[in-house]
Amino acid sequence: MRLGLFMMPLHPPERPMHATLAEDTEKSLLADRLGFDELWVGEHFSASSEPIPSPLMFMAALAPRTTRLTFATGVINLPNHHPAIVAAEAAQFDHMTGGRFIMGIGPGGLASDFELFGNTEPIARGKRMLEAMDIILRIWAQERPPYDIAGANWSARIVDSVVPELGVGTMPVPFQRPHPPIAITARSLDSFGVKVAAERGWGVVSANFVTTRVVAGHWRTLQAALAANGRPASGENWRVARNFCIAATEAEARARVFDAAGANRYYFHYLSTLARPAGQLATLKPDAETPDEAVTLEQIIADCVIWGSPQGVLDRLVAFRERVGPFGHLLMAGLDWSGPNAAWEQETMRRLAEEVMPRFRQHVAATEGKRAAE
Repeated sequence: MRLGLFMMPLHPPERPMHATLAEDTEKSLLADRLGFDELWVGEHFSASSEPIPSPLMFMAALAPRTTRLTFATGVINLPNHHPAIVAAEAAQFDHMTGGRFIMGIGPGGLASDFELFGNTEPIARGKRMLEAMDIILRIWAQERPPYDIAGANWSARIVDSVVPELGVGTMPVPFQRPHPPIAITARSLDSFGVKVAAERGWGVVSANFVTTRVVAGHWRTLQAALAANGRPASGENWRVARNFCIAATEAEARARVFDAAGANRYYFHYLSTLARPAGQLATLKPDAETPDEAVTLEQIIADCVIWGSPQGVLDRLVAFRERVGPFGHLLMAGLDWSGPNAAWEQETMRRLAEEVMPRFRQHVAATEGKRAAE
């Protein structure tokens, strides 16, 4: 059971970019010091509230300053990039980190990015994502040119400009062979991404901004898709992201979660405000039958945030895993540090890493051992 930090990141839009980048750097270094295993960083081009266009560039600055973090893109939105550029940059990053890299991919999730790059059709985005990944993998599978890879949207061709003795025409390949681990995000109840991951042997990342019943749906879909592809049902390569708030007492944690100045409240206010007019509120509804107009921010927070004292969070985390399925990795969502939130989240990160996770790992190991013996 590995522990990771997942940052979109998400900040109030009026905050200057240099300030939020510095804050997200500090948060990442804290995660490394506390013993977090992974850092996942998102990619968005057109939102001052989600201000990291290049997660690889951001994480490259962290690589020499960290000792244990594995870096992961959360995610590279492949329809927005030429696959040859992604193949070369990701290979370089994998070498820069000595293989501390997981390549998280997705079709994208920000409407303004869809418009910016002309990818407004959902089915077309999914097809472009898979085509891009196929081209990337074909580039990485070759040790030398020529390359002549064609798809419906892109091509990668180096045939006439090859000078072998000078290395001209040769694309970089990753440090990890045949390639870094690949993971895909899942948001919808019957996720297309989960099915693709099961078919191709990729990892799955269940988003933190979906309700518990949707995460449980991801496991049902994953089980069925793995079985259909002749693979054993396992959550070993399944990551689940959640928001957390941990304090000394239950009352203190609850007050922070629902505080008007709390970053958890801002986080889900932002996401639900975007989701309502887009008709995408379903994944945030604790009860699928609740009409959109009856869904409250408090209901969303209560279902999507695991909060409490260390013992309370451990109990809720155990119950959550029993309900949704046997995920093998836990990702904590990183929040904005405005006002009191820096102290609150730093306490949450420390208590999660030092007080909750050791006992949660013991519980998971005992549970899995018992199942294996049956």
